[in-house]
Formats: sequence, C-alpha cells, structure tokens
Amino acid sequence: MEYLTSVEMSEKWGITSRRISVLCSEGRIEGVIKKGKTWLIPSDAEKPADARIKSGKYVKNVQEECS
Repeated sequence: MEYLTSVEMSEKWGITSRRISVLCSEGRIEGVIKKGKTWLIPSDAEKPADARIKSGKYVKNVQEECS
C-alpha cells in the first residue's frame, strides 16, 4: 500500500495540511499511521465530508441557553 504525507494529500484534496492533520487526529480518515510527527495517509483514502458547523445557529442557541 502506498502512503502520502498530509502535505501531499492537501494538494490532492485542495485543503490545508493542518486541516488534514486535524482529521487524522480525530480518526476521520481510515487507515492513517502516525510516524513521528508525520501522518501517513493511504493514497486511496477518501476525503471525509466537512462536518463543521457552517450556519452559526448552534452557537447562537448555546449563548441564549446560557443567559
């Protein structure tokens, strides 16, 4: 199996290498291996869907509940 670094995958997927490192540490990419400080990602791994909150509604609801 061929592995790529987070920098190489960032070029392939069009997102930053920092974002890929976060996805790896959260376990959202299958088959990753951490070797030292470097994440090794299988070359055939699929880009995970973006699960971050985009609307801001969640943040507003939490602030209203705390008040």
